[in-house]
This record gives sequence, C-alpha cells and structure tokens, in this order.
Amino acid sequence: MKKLLILGAGRYQVPLIKRAKEMGLYTITCSIDGDYPGFKLADKVYYENITDAEAVLKVAQTEHIDAIATTGSDVGIPTLGKVCDAMGLPGVSYDAAKAASNKILMKQKFLQGGVRTAKFEVVSDYDQALKAAQDMEFPIMIKAADLSGSRGISKVHSFDKDAVKAAVEKVRDFSGKEEFIVEECIEGIEFGAQSLVCGGKIKFVLPHGDYVFEGDTGVPVGHYVPYAVDAAILEESIRQTELCVKALGIDNCAINMDYILKGDQVYALEVGARAGATCLPEMVSIYYGIDYYEVIIRLALGEEIDDINTANGIPNVCKLLTSDRTGYIKSISFPEDLSDNVLELSCDFGEGHKVNKFRIGPDRIGQIIVKGDTLEDAVAEMEDTLAKVKIEVE
Repeated sequence: MKKLLILGAGRYQVPLIKRAKEMGLYTITCSIDGDYPGFKLADKVYYENITDAEAVLKVAQTEHIDAIATTGSDVGIPTLGKVCDAMGLPGVSYDAAKAASNKILMKQKFLQGGVRTAKFEVVSDYDQALKAAQDMEFPIMIKAADLSGSRGISKVHSFDKDAVKAAVEKVRDFSGKEEFIVEECIEGIEFGAQSLVCGGKIKFVLPHGDYVFEGDTGVPVGHYVPYAVDAAILEESIRQTELCVKALGIDNCAINMDYILKGDQVYALEVGARAGATCLPEMVSIYYGIDYYEVIIRLALGEEIDDINTANGIPNVCKLLTSDRTGYIKSISFPEDLSDNVLELSCDFGEGHKVNKFRIGPDRIGQIIVKGDTLEDAVAEMEDTLAKVKIEVE
C-alpha cells in the first residue's frame, strides 16, 4: 500500500484525506496538536509543526512515504518542497516553494519575470515603512511576508503616521519575519484562477469570480464560475499565470492565483503552489467534471495526468458561512428537502462551539456549494437557500 503524507489536518485537508483513503492509500497527517478534524480520519498522525521542515522530513523518511501533498494553505509549502527535493519525490521544488510562500521573494521574481504587479518596497521597521509610504500613491497595503489567509495585512487609506504604525504593529503581531512589504494598492476588481502545472505544462487555467468581505482588507468568502469578462481579459489572466509559473519555477503542483483587474489591465497579486481554499477544489471538480482532489493526489504520486476537457463547464457558486459576532453557537437550522443542485451545505461546528466574528479566512463556520444550468440559476438558488439558514450565535 502506497503512503501519502498530508501536511495539515484542518477542514481544507479533510477532503484530501478522504479521497486518498478511497483511492486505497495509507494516509499520514502532520500537524500541531489541536481540534483538527483530519486527525480522526488519517491512518496515522504525527503531531509536528509543518513549518519545521527537518521534523517533517524525518517523519517522511521514517515512514518511507511515496508522496506528499497539501491543499488550502501556504504554511507547509516550503516544507513540502524540501521533502520532495530530499527524497526525490514528484512535486514542487524547495526553491519554487519558498518563492511561492514568501511575498518578498515572490514580488522580486515577479519583477524579474515581467509579471505585471503593484509597486512595492521591502522594509524592516516603522521608519522605513513610513519612508516607503511617502513615495507611493494611496491607498497602500502593508503585508507580512510569510502568511496566508489574509493574516498580517492592513490597508492604509491615506498618509497617516498612526495608521502606518498600527499596520506595522499588526505585521509584528502575526509574523516571525523581520522584513515585510509596503505596496501600492491597485484599486479594481479582485478575481482569481485555479491552475495545474505538470511536467512543465499548464493543464488548465480557470479564472473565477470572487465574493470579497471588506474588513481590515479584502478577504475572499466565495467564488463562482464561469467568470464573465471579455475574452481579452481572460487571455491576459492566463498569460499572467504563465509568466508567474515561469518566474517562480513552479512545476508539478496545483496553483492558486489572485489578481486585480484595473481597467483592462490584469495585475498579479499573489501565486500559491497549492490549490486554493474556500471550496475552490470543489469548484474545479464541478466545472470540469473531475475529482480535483484525486488529480492532486495522482500528481503527487508522479502519475500521468490526462488532459482536461475545458471546452464546456458546469456553472457553480460557493460561499462561506460566517458569523457577525464572536460567541457560542446556540442553534443551527438548515432548510429541509434541498434540491439536487445544492451539492453541499455544512457547518464546521456543532452547538456550543465558540466561533469568531468574521475577519479572516479561518473564521469561517461553514460553506455552501450550488450548481446550475446557468450561473444566474446557481446564484439565485444559493441565495434562496442561505435565506433559510439560521445559525444563532450568542
């Protein structure tokens, strides 16, 4: 029986664990200890911090794994790359994994590779951040270099020393890195894409629309396909994805792209060397009629990935369930007799569980996924279903 090491045991790794077991693989998960649902599903658990590459490599070598994978989070990507390099496994290289997980390296490689991206400066303290801000057009973003899920990011709307100081302090609260980024905020429409690269060949690029929660910064809370923009903009998003992949040297992995559309110009925000979170693997699966988790696993095993028929897709929409307050779940009520088009409606927690007022991705409390003959049908059914969902938090 082949062994698959999965980094993380959270809600976004659960479908990967389940599919691997269905494929007959022996599943091993690595994660720090905590209330993570994947622990109950995996065949074996190691309580290791997935940012500790040497500890995870020791696990991988002890278990003689055949493959390593993750999804939904950048946290373990450098470790994944290091294990792949050390053990000669298929997957993203360590150098590419580092570049795709560190915003400073990423932005520098974007510039070298001709990727269209926002003006930025790398700084290491408040004084440098303030000086960089003076040379930029507002609003600006101040970002930690090593985090995902919208953590450690602040938007500063005007030249305000107190606001810059607060943003720097937020970076320090979240990040362990000395350096961070100050960059101009491109004002436009945020959207993204999922992609897959195998043996140097991009198998598909699927642009998707995003639902964005505007808190301290924009946080994706849902997605939909197809994304209705001019063909020229879709082509440009594909071109920018190809430039990002080449610039960072990414290969043999799923890809999560974030863009901003300003006028007719597509700017690359970030690229992740893994599939996105917020139901994005499910979105890809539905649209193309495949099991994307299985594709990710097969890619990690070094198996041949067939070309994906991208000619026609099934419209679908997904959205997170969130709370507008911090507290404990008092009751959960979902509508009965859901239609076949509602593919998932779930709550991550039961009654009595503490939840957070939504600010960043990990604050989610559930999700809904709906398909339709048209995107408009899918959106209408999602909204009708959500109107009947009652999750009381007090």
